[in-house]
Amino acid sequence: MNWAVIMAGGVGERFWPLSRRKQPKQLQAIVTKRTMIQEAVARLKPLVPLSRMVVVTNREQAPAVRRQLPGLKHILAEPVGRNTAPCIAWAVQYIAQRDPQAVMAVVPSDSHIEDAKRYAQVVGAALELAGKENILITVGIQPSRPATGYGYVQTGKQLAPGFWRAKRFVEKPDLATAKKFVASGDYRWNAGMFVWSAAAATEAFQQHAPGVWQGVQGDYAAVEKISVDYAIMEKAGNVVVASGDFDWDDVGDWSAIERHFAKDAAGNVARGPFLGVDTTNCILMGDGKHLIGTVGVSDLVIVHTPDATLVCRKADAQKVRELVKQLPKRNL
Repeated sequence: MNWAVIMAGGVGERFWPLSRRKQPKQLQAIVTKRTMIQEAVARLKPLVPLSRMVVVTNREQAPAVRRQLPGLKHILAEPVGRNTAPCIAWAVQYIAQRDPQAVMAVVPSDSHIEDAKRYAQVVGAALELAGKENILITVGIQPSRPATGYGYVQTGKQLAPGFWRAKRFVEKPDLATAKKFVASGDYRWNAGMFVWSAAAATEAFQQHAPGVWQGVQGDYAAVEKISVDYAIMEKAGNVVVASGDFDWDDVGDWSAIERHFAKDAAGNVARGPFLGVDTTNCILMGDGKHLIGTVGVSDLVIVHTPDATLVCRKADAQKVRELVKQLPKRNL
């Protein structure tokens, strides 16, 4: 049977001050009226019933997940975050114990995809293929620009329409390299979405990451902190790339907002009351009640919440996480 694993343990540091430890990015309605995890579930429902969806989160966020997804039966709450490999290994073991013949899609909870129909077609085809072959499928997104913030996967020999052997994984490239990747036509963005059978995933973890596989059964906090790409995908010889020919955005920081909302005549994107004079190309996020007023500024991100306000240059939106890391040191 088809299952789904939704990874929802991140803390969303780059979306502070809206995103908080107990109510992070994936539990917020950032792009649509539904929260990002609710959107992830809705996209998967044509393929997998809620009764066979497993959400891996952490102990602090688990209560909010339950509130947002009534009827969800399977929640795995990590005692401590250890990156994606331990999280996925635990979910694979959990599902395999209940359904040894399971085939599963593993997806993040905080991506935005407009074309849900095409997404379901691609993931559905991957589930079907993974049910027949001993392979590990990663969904590679057709790049729309030479992005330097994403990892890439190079495609090799075509196996079937929309599926290729994976040739190599490449970490975040510089701009010149990213331009070459896009121009070549055989590189895809590595979106962190995977499809495989319980048997294939078990074999991969036992062969390439036995410490992780065994560790999640014991002291979880002692398990190596490692991504699933490093742990198994870059080592395995049976990796296949599925063509993710649908729109996709990881909504990685506040600068992503302007890709999803209309701009005013001055290039500003505002949610909530806003009044600007000589203000251009800004992103302004309010709480719906508080008026944000600006004069003579451009290319800024301004986010207001009841207890904190962020102001930064759009070009520095990634650095918000550096600010967040300072908060506990100052008892904030």
